[in-house]
Amino acid sequence: MWPTRSERREELAQALLDFSNRHVTLAGITDDRHRDTLAMQMVASLRRIDYTRAIKSRDIASDRTAPNSSLFEPERAAALLARNGQLDEAIWLIFLATHFGQHGRHKWRMLRDVYSGLGRRPWTWGRVSSNPRLFRDWLQSNFHRIGGAFGNHRKYETLNPASNNGTATVVESFVTCFAPAPSRWFSDLVRSEGNDPHRLFDAAYRKLTIARFGRLAKFDFLALLGRLDLAPIAPGSAYLAGATGPLRGARLLVDGNVNSTRSASELEGILQELDRYLHVGMQVMEDSICNWQKSPATFVHFRG
Repeated sequence: MWPTRSERREELAQALLDFSNRHVTLAGITDDRHRDTLAMQMVASLRRIDYTRAIKSRDIASDRTAPNSSLFEPERAAALLARNGQLDEAIWLIFLATHFGQHGRHKWRMLRDVYSGLGRRPWTWGRVSSNPRLFRDWLQSNFHRIGGAFGNHRKYETLNPASNNGTATVVESFVTCFAPAPSRWFSDLVRSEGNDPHRLFDAAYRKLTIARFGRLAKFDFLALLGRLDLAPIAPGSAYLAGATGPLRGARLLVDGNVNSTRSASELEGILQELDRYLHVGMQVMEDSICNWQKSPATFVHFRG
């Protein structure tokens, strides 16, 4: 798989071994298969980063922003919206994409149905933020007509407005958090925290108050905003506190046991030291160890 990346995979596998031999012993990659599989997961994560980088540098068809079009795709749409000066709409769309997620079979169908207002009138940032109650009322009348399904990371969510944890509540909390405008929220953050992307990411992570957005959703949402240059942020850690898969992956990597009792804070320090050795970035580190711990001896290409 990905023969053009074989050299990079070999470099990462060797660097993992060198780090383990010279710095901190990584009990989880003493087996060659485990080490090679982790290196391959890192390559897969790097490819996702490269995909986003490619989006930012290429021409994007206008249909990518049209939820009624089969070409609609939220990352490309957000990149084009930002190019056209619609930064608030771009951030809003990435929030919606994070909330709904991409389903393995239905893809972005649920997001398209909601964002387009079932093809009648789009629920843009301007429209929703000016009257969140109108969105809730629309959802109450139409949620049974919306197709698709939530993505794997969001499979416990519900559209039903009767639920206090439904999409309408999540949207209302986003509007409350980011009012009067998402771009203003981030520019205010820069004024208060400075220009360091890691510090800004951490401040944003701590400040976010979006219903149903736990550790994973906050990390994914902010990391994607950073990758698309919609906000000047980048994670400087893996945010293992409160994590499930990434914490299990870190424990497997360091101790060879997903159920070890080593603390999240100690593991964070080791991962940061390892990243200074590998230079892959903490997005890749977090994503790759999470996927690796699901199948440490055999590479499986997870798509979210």
